[in-house]
Amino acid sequence: MKTLQQIANVLVIVGALNWGLVGLFSYNLVESLLGGLGLAQITYILVGLSGVLALVNWGKK
Repeated sequence: MKTLQQIANVLVIVGALNWGLVGLFSYNLVESLLGGLGLAQITYILVGLSGVLALVNWGKK
């Protein structure tokens, strides 16, 4: 479970940085790197699930 939490934390950070780039520069790094392969959508889903996991774990503390 610790490994899953670490992966989720990395994905939350990636998502936050990507939204920061979108907000500041209108540049979507995830879409630029993974968009053509359909991997961007999978990445967005994983980031969203990671956010839910972080929220659940935050509520436990």
